[in-house]
Amino acid sequence: MLVDTHAHLNFKAFDRDRNEIIKDCLDNDIYVVNVGSKYETSKKAVEIAGDFKGMYATVGLHPIHLETGMVNLKNDPEETGVLIKEESFDYNKYKELACLKNVVAIGETGLDYWYKPKTKTKLQAFKEKQREVLLQHIKLGRELHLPLVLHCRVANDDLISILKEEKGITGVIHCFTGTLNEAKEYLKSGFYLGFTGIIFKLDLNEVIREVPVNRILVETDCPYLTPPQVKEKRNEPKNVKYILEKIAELKKLDYKELSLKTLENAKKLFNLDI
Repeated sequence: MLVDTHAHLNFKAFDRDRNEIIKDCLDNDIYVVNVGSKYETSKKAVEIAGDFKGMYATVGLHPIHLETGMVNLKNDPEETGVLIKEESFDYNKYKELACLKNVVAIGETGLDYWYKPKTKTKLQAFKEKQREVLLQHIKLGRELHLPLVLHCRVANDDLISILKEEKGITGVIHCFTGTLNEAKEYLKSGFYLGFTGIIFKLDLNEVIREVPVNRILVETDCPYLTPPQVKEKRNEPKNVKYILEKIAELKKLDYKELSLKTLENAKKLFNLDI
């Protein structure tokens, strides 16, 4: 039994064969948390969670959707640029979604400074806008007693600072790519660390060895960040096994033992009824 705690089967990349992939996951005891990145994809994640037992949803507005422009969606330079259109965070609309069946977290939200404006005035406004929307998500998580799914790219100092101010919350730092010291700060704030296929491209070995096993979650971030063991470009939840294998190797743990532990972690954080 495996759980992919950060997938995007709610994205258009899976429109052609979504039901078949979901059925394959559930037939093989792979449970999935599908993560919303804007209102449209949050709504789709909730619909999937309502239709399939073993599928769960999160709702949130990703920081890249706060501006209009061409961006790479993930920490992977090989991901091609896509056009993103600005969306505002409507607290009540997202709250309405978050109250529906099998919604287990608020997010994906956070900070992303990868494509930052060049002037000081615009940069300040850019960062403040992301901060304000993140704080709205935190408020919603507090109100509904739900954990947070946090994205962070080139912004660890600011995110760590915010979490030190916002005590009493929990969640996961999705697709962690920071330093060991940054990992320790997130752990102090009560957060789990999510590891994806990016661990095959970036050297996160020391971090993985040092992070306690009871604070680790495994994620595919599909359709992105496909592990090198997979020939297809599009990632899928079943490939979470490769991330588990790599972490088990680094921590010198039995694969089955680690899979059970990460399942327990996911059940505890997201209150999954598995």
